[in-house]
Amino acid sequence: MRGVQMTADDMWGAKVKQAFGDRLRDLRHQLSITQEGLALRCGLDRSYVGQVERGERNISLENIYRLAEGLGIPPSELLVELDGLTKNTSSGV
Repeated sequence: MRGVQMTADDMWGAKVKQAFGDRLRDLRHQLSITQEGLALRCGLDRSYVGQVERGERNISLENIYRLAEGLGIPPSELLVELDGLTKNTSSGV
């Protein structure tokens, strides 16, 4: 059985999710908070926080706000590292 070929959109989406997860993990480590501690602060499951950090989940805007509140930062701080990620499309959109 062959593996499924990832499209350019799929690869871009995976990069975005991983960059967000890396940023979340870095901020959490800077504050010396465990995944479980952050999850408790946010009302989320610890396994969900881990999945977000590994880039396995496409996080909702609501949960971005929950995580930011749990870290004590503005939600925009979680998106700083994503500024350089652009999606190249032929239509220019």
